[in-house]
Amino acid sequence: MQTVLIRDIGQYEGKKVTLKGWLYNRRSSGKIQFLIIRDGTGFIQGVMVQAESDPEIYELAASIPQESSIEVQGTVKRDARSPLGYELVLENIVLISEAKDYPISLKEHGVDFLLDHRHLWLRTPRQVAIMRIRNTVVKALRDWLDSRGFCLVDAPILTPAACEGTTTLFETDYFGEKAYLSQSGQLYMEAAAMALGRVYCFGPTFRAEKSKTRRHLIEFWMLEPEMAFVEHEENLAIQEEIVKYVIRTVLEKHRQDLELLQRDISRLEKVLEKPFARMSYDAAIEYLQSQGHDIQWGDDFGAPDETALANLHDGPVFVERFPAAIKAFYMKPDPQRPEVVLAADLLAPEGYGEIIGGSQRIDDMDLLLQRIKEHNLPEEAFQWYLDLRRYGSVPHSGFGIGLERFITWICGLSHLRETIPFPRLLNRIYP
Repeated sequence: MQTVLIRDIGQYEGKKVTLKGWLYNRRSSGKIQFLIIRDGTGFIQGVMVQAESDPEIYELAASIPQESSIEVQGTVKRDARSPLGYELVLENIVLISEAKDYPISLKEHGVDFLLDHRHLWLRTPRQVAIMRIRNTVVKALRDWLDSRGFCLVDAPILTPAACEGTTTLFETDYFGEKAYLSQSGQLYMEAAAMALGRVYCFGPTFRAEKSKTRRHLIEFWMLEPEMAFVEHEENLAIQEEIVKYVIRTVLEKHRQDLELLQRDISRLEKVLEKPFARMSYDAAIEYLQSQGHDIQWGDDFGAPDETALANLHDGPVFVERFPAAIKAFYMKPDPQRPEVVLAADLLAPEGYGEIIGGSQRIDDMDLLLQRIKEHNLPEEAFQWYLDLRRYGSVPHSGFGIGLERFITWICGLSHLRETIPFPRLLNRIYP
């Protein structure tokens, strides 16, 4: 009897098969038992009729605890009522390992309890759906870049200096010297872009930010493309294209998962219908002030500000040309207006905030050196970065996509802690 995966079950209609997995749930109706079995690729209902079953096997089926690992044999039967379209008429069950007193029942649990048991919480249908979507988002991002000539270059996790200031850095000892966990691989991608033209890194980044908002993690994943000979406008066009490609891919592959998450799919479909909106920082400040927000020109946006701006549009909106004083030292000033930089944040609709930050980079060595000094950064730590301007500098741009924020928006979740397998939050590093 062939061992199959639940995701492939439709290929075996009318045939006897073996499944290996876990018992997610069980219920009975008179003299019939319904067992929900999962194997990591999907969930399927197994049906066992007492009158047609071996008494010992039927009794075993009635006693197996939730999340015990099992091997079952049965016949695949079409069932239009099943989300999968099929069910399994069970004939035999073998108990592999009994899960006694499994802590996560099918009742409601508090968030702290679930986070304490995150290693088990991952098994539930909702979390499985989110992890599947995460996998597809990562693959789609990389597929888009790889198919357009970008080269993956791995950036170091340990760095000798800050990318955007030292206030949110994790410091560690590096054989007697100070080192930091990376906030971003961007500076290294700039070096790689001067060698390979178009590159990207993808990996974990760390912010020692004492924030408890639904938009923050201590450890999160960033995708950071960097492109030689690309300026501000082209940079925004590339960002829009890659976001739409990912949304389109998720809609094609995960409609059922999105429905399980109760995502309003029509909101995602609207993103594909028209170009992303644009708004200058100046116009954004003027609008926010007209709506009673306590904000002045030169202030950075808070979450309520971003939500108000995003609510003006059905899809994402680029807010561009921020004041140089509130942006990173490496961002290129607008030649027509040096007090603002050629940078943009992409705000997701529905209150999900910034999902991409990008800019054209300073390509003039003297100006970059000036900005390093203005930000009180250690000049000696950036000599290699200055070399990129000394030796064959070119206009170049890049951006960073915060993976978990992106997925939070796509899935329509209330908190991004569900989008990463093992979230690191303020005061939480277990499990």
